[in-house]
Amino acid sequence: MFSKPNNSLNSNHTSQYANTHNLIIKNFLDFFINNIGILIALILICIILAFSTPVFLTQDNMLSVLRQVSTNMCLALGMTLIIMLGGIDLSVGSIVAMAGTLTVGFISIGEMGIVPAILLGLLIGTLCGAANGAAIAYTGIPPFIVTLAMMMIARGIGFIYSGGQSIRIFDDNFTTIGTGYLGVIPYPVIYMFVFIVVMLIIVNRTRLGTYIYALGGNREAARLSGIPIKRVEIIVYTIAGFLAAFAGIVLAARMYSGQPSVAQGYEMDAIAACVLGGISMSGGIGRISGTILGVFVIGIINNGLNLLGVNSFWQLVAKGVIIFLAVYVDILKRKRSKSA
Repeated sequence: MFSKPNNSLNSNHTSQYANTHNLIIKNFLDFFINNIGILIALILICIILAFSTPVFLTQDNMLSVLRQVSTNMCLALGMTLIIMLGGIDLSVGSIVAMAGTLTVGFISIGEMGIVPAILLGLLIGTLCGAANGAAIAYTGIPPFIVTLAMMMIARGIGFIYSGGQSIRIFDDNFTTIGTGYLGVIPYPVIYMFVFIVVMLIIVNRTRLGTYIYALGGNREAARLSGIPIKRVEIIVYTIAGFLAAFAGIVLAARMYSGQPSVAQGYEMDAIAACVLGGISMSGGIGRISGTILGVFVIGIINNGLNLLGVNSFWQLVAKGVIIFLAVYVDILKRKRSKSA
């Protein structure tokens, strides 16, 4: 009359749960082991700042830190792919300024709708990234030179379009993109976490991620393996261009203006976050998790120095020291691995 419980089905569910649980634990341990150095540094910095200023651990300040690091996170995620590929991109800061300035201008001066203006701003920034990738792939010009040229071109376009002036905008439908909240969480923070998840999937679960590691590790071996090198380079730089354009539009919404002079030095912050997070400048080595921690270390240092009333110029000194030490540690690691 009564059916017997399906023991095999229950056993399968138990097994799946155990496998999922073990995978989560394994991923957590891998994350901790691979990033133990920067994790310890981040914890120590937080402890020092917590004792130095009572404002640091407040909810408002923590949300402020998250909002502030969201722009650098977008740039650093794209920069991670490029550096792992063995390249560099100096143009992302200029693309941020250009995309934000053009988008605001399209809305306030060109009488264009918000959605078309945003899409056009994203398209222009994405095309700048694609142009970087195509030039690097097909001309053989080093990435440093190509992106240096694009840095000047993009910045110049922003200044030419705006006449060298900031373009103000007070349209709530646009500014909410950068200033709005979902509950207590700022929209830029939500965008940031969405991009983190997407980039983790790209690097760890797609063929593109495998190709990036292969190209960065040994370009000749990758070519002999049939990896489409030119296509991968174009895709990676295009992604970086899109992320920079998106960051620029959100930043413009936060500032209620498009400013062609904004985001100077942002590319250095992105590079610093990458190398601090263990991304090898020689390519082929690195993890998105390291970059995430690197972004937070730099963001918390900047926030802490501001709370302590330290002159902003010292922040430049701190970033320079961070970049030098991170690259030096990377060199020591590579020497040690070769000798082993």
